[in-house]
Amino acid sequence: MKSRDDLQKWICQALKSFNGEGSIVDVAKYIWQNHENELKSSGDLFYTWQYDMRWAATKLRENKEILPAEKSQKGIWKLA
Repeated sequence: MKSRDDLQKWICQALKSFNGEGSIVDVAKYIWQNHENELKSSGDLFYTWQYDMRWAATKLRENKEILPAEKSQKGIWKLA
């Protein structure tokens, strides 16, 4: 079963597919298009994954894998 931690990897995959940056909506669409079945079989994560995606982005910022919010446009995530 997938967990919140998997979302960090999926966010990075999405951003790489968008040449290093993308909107939150585009990242969510990418995750859904590429991991729908995994999300559907992930228990409670299925109901919270879009919230948890933002949590995962915060963790990626703490690990310096994506830029801090103040260094990118509102609603845009960029790989560091």
